[in-house]
Amino acid sequence: MAHDLITARLRELPRGGRYRVLVDRLWPRGVRRDAELWEEWLKDVAPSAGLRQWYGHDVERHGRFAARYREELDAARGDPPLARLAELAAMRPVALLTATHRLEDSHVPILAQFVRERLSSPG
Repeated sequence: MAHDLITARLRELPRGGRYRVLVDRLWPRGVRRDAELWEEWLKDVAPSAGLRQWYGHDVERHGRFAARYREELDAARGDPPLARLAELAAMRPVALLTATHRLEDSHVPILAQFVRERLSSPG
């Protein structure tokens, strides 16, 4: 079963009834706390501070970053924030939002794939 889960940059907010979830660990620069650009903020599904700082969006490190982030996700498989994200994605169309400039080099596509795999696997 295909799950309606997309990734998007915060500055290019998707429309059309998607439940929007910010998945960055840090609050986006220049965004007011009362902006209401998303319905939920799940900062604990983002890479750890140490991994995020090590990566620093250095595209040459992306392959290693992706593997290390995937290890973090696997280790946190049963944690409430990841369970909540999977629950949301199973119930409705969801947009995973990030404030990063280069979506393809961020953690968000890795997270989306992880959630899709989790929803597709039995048990």
